[in-house]
Amino acid sequence: MRVLIVGTLQGQLSNATKIAFERGAKVVHADTAAVALELLRAGKGADLLLVDVNEDISGLCVAMKSERIVVPLVACGVMATPEIAAAAIRAGAREFIPLPPDPELIAAVLAAVADDDRPMIATDPSMVAVKSFAEKVAPSEASVLITGESGVGKEVMARFIHANSARADKPYISVNCAAIPENLLESELFGHEKGAFTGAVSRRIGKFEEANGGTLLLDEISEMDIRLQAKLLRAIQEREIDRVGGGKPVPVDIRIIATTNRNLNEAVTAGEFRGDLLYRLNVVNLHIPPLRERARDIIALSTYFIDKYSTANGFNPRRISNEAREAIQNAPWPGNVRELENAMHRAVILAQGEEIQADDLRSPDGRRVTESAFDARAGHAVAAAEGALGLSGVRVGQTVAEVEQELILSTLDHCLGNRTHAANILGISIRTLRNKLRAYSDAGVDIAAPGETRAAG
Repeated sequence: MRVLIVGTLQGQLSNATKIAFERGAKVVHADTAAVALELLRAGKGADLLLVDVNEDISGLCVAMKSERIVVPLVACGVMATPEIAAAAIRAGAREFIPLPPDPELIAAVLAAVADDDRPMIATDPSMVAVKSFAEKVAPSEASVLITGESGVGKEVMARFIHANSARADKPYISVNCAAIPENLLESELFGHEKGAFTGAVSRRIGKFEEANGGTLLLDEISEMDIRLQAKLLRAIQEREIDRVGGGKPVPVDIRIIATTNRNLNEAVTAGEFRGDLLYRLNVVNLHIPPLRERARDIIALSTYFIDKYSTANGFNPRRISNEAREAIQNAPWPGNVRELENAMHRAVILAQGEEIQADDLRSPDGRRVTESAFDARAGHAVAAAEGALGLSGVRVGQTVAEVEQELILSTLDHCLGNRTHAANILGISIRTLRNKLRAYSDAGVDIAAPGETRAAG
């Protein structure tokens, strides 16, 4: 995480710098907005600008926009009035931080911009295998394509590969291809020469040159315009780039890591992604399984996030009740690790005591996590439930309880006795399913054992 502090922060510069350092950031200082702009043009990049509210924030934002420099800006000020803070936001600041700086507020801002402090947690065998493979390929120079659903931790894996590579002490630069508008991305990646376009008043160094000697992460590569893909392919093949408006190529020495949540083979077939670029990127493929397939990681990650946000909010360490643990374990987590983290953050805040209860585990709209909308397998789940219902032979004259019993048992047969899968398909909690199965068993009803069906049992 690279932070560029602009201005004196009205005497609070050393405090803000110290806090940022303690949070793992690399800090550079610029006396004025003009100096900051020169640093950004020269490739002394930043992931975040902390700017004194007395600086010309509007002018800096206008200059950055005209020169196609994309960096989030946060304003800071001592005893600033609401009007001053609002003016900074209108000028282009993402947020306003009052000074003297609050350590947790600074930490929250840094965390919103980067994920530098996320460890690679892998306890489930499926994830342990992926981590082990990553450790083997990290020392090589091979390009790596990391695939997986949104929120599984692809960028965490990219950082892990860089940290275990021979380039670990060199720059690690990340570009989110989906977050930067198409007309800005080319300049962001390759830089530009003075006069390349209206507003290009000076040469600007791009991310490829910033990452020289290190690693460049192209996050969500599938969202890159196909025209720009051709220029990226040349950069990877020739190990040189052309700045926008440039007259001669610039050699670069970088390792490329790319991520995507899409099937790039399908994108190639659809004409949305270049097949030759896919071959160059996909020298090594690392697929990160979704959280629902990493059962043992769920509690380990939950514990980490609960400890993290308990500390951040000044609480004593929270514990997870048995009921909450079961709810966490059996929730579908369609948003994967990102959704799990947000849920644990909310649970830490909502908990009434030092133990997190199942009722504290809620989505942003107030639903319990076990009541979340269908996950990525929803279509299959609905089809399976409908199939189970069709097989159950519902007849006129049956009671609701009888229909429910047959639906549950048929769904369990369909899932070969897998209680968790059956509960997800039925849209009920695993605890509810177990209670009903226990009642059926007590009544002498035949129930599929794990890995079996009633017919086979």
